[in-house]
Amino acid sequence: MEFNLSRISLGFWRAREWNYSVQQLSTLISQSLELGITTFDHADIYGGYECEALFGNVLKENHSLRNKMQIVTKCGIKLISQKFPEHQLHCYDTSKVHIIKSAENSLRNLSTDYIDLLLIHRPDPLMNADETAEAFIDLKQSGKVLHFGVSNFLPHQYSLLQSRLDFPLVTNQIEVSVLNTEHFDNGNIDFLQEKEVPPMVWSPFAGGRMFWENSEQANRVRTVLNEIAYKYQVGIDAVAIAWLLVHPVNFNVVLGSGKIDRIKSALKGSEIKLTREEWFKIWVASKGFDVA
Repeated sequence: MEFNLSRISLGFWRAREWNYSVQQLSTLISQSLELGITTFDHADIYGGYECEALFGNVLKENHSLRNKMQIVTKCGIKLISQKFPEHQLHCYDTSKVHIIKSAENSLRNLSTDYIDLLLIHRPDPLMNADETAEAFIDLKQSGKVLHFGVSNFLPHQYSLLQSRLDFPLVTNQIEVSVLNTEHFDNGNIDFLQEKEVPPMVWSPFAGGRMFWENSEQANRVRTVLNEIAYKYQVGIDAVAIAWLLVHPVNFNVVLGSGKIDRIKSALKGSEIKLTREEWFKIWVASKGFDVA
């Protein structure tokens, strides 16, 4: 079964902080869909295990929205929480029991019969690839999850899990931005392009540091972003998104804002195509040295 994400997704890790009513959140989701954002990114732990349910409340009220979207969620991290008193330590758990239990909790919280894409949230040094794969296979055969992927994995970790599956992992969600280029250096982006696996990108604005951080790197990058933004008559957020979207690996970018004006501003990045020279000008500003 072919699986496609919208090039821009909306992430809900801060949804509890938005303090929206069900109607306000429903409006945000509907407006996002109208803008072509059909992928919505979650994790079981977001908002102290509360953000999925906030989204699910919207689907309870208007279940017709479900068929217009792809829901992504993640599992594999345990937080100490009153909701789960059995969690005695903040740790990772990619056991079959935990993955299936987490997926079933997410289904209930999200008020849906199926999850489009389930990701392992972080690499687990105790991961038994056979057992993790068994969980994926069981969830797929039951129809509870349609597709699977990982998050924050390195190429060898990705390959290990993929080696135990007879269906493809469809993404690796990684942190990439004009201030964070580590996955260009560690081989991850080359690996994913080789495998024709479009990565999802979290924190495309470096957690907001791109806008306000007073560091040599951020100041250099902002200067270049402002120059290019002036040329295209957009904000620097749009330029940062365009810098990602022009790359041939076909990044899917996850935005984290609950404000529709900010979402619209960032989306303008999909309307411009940076030249190679502009891309490298930002690259050099980020690295702090010229290419060899």
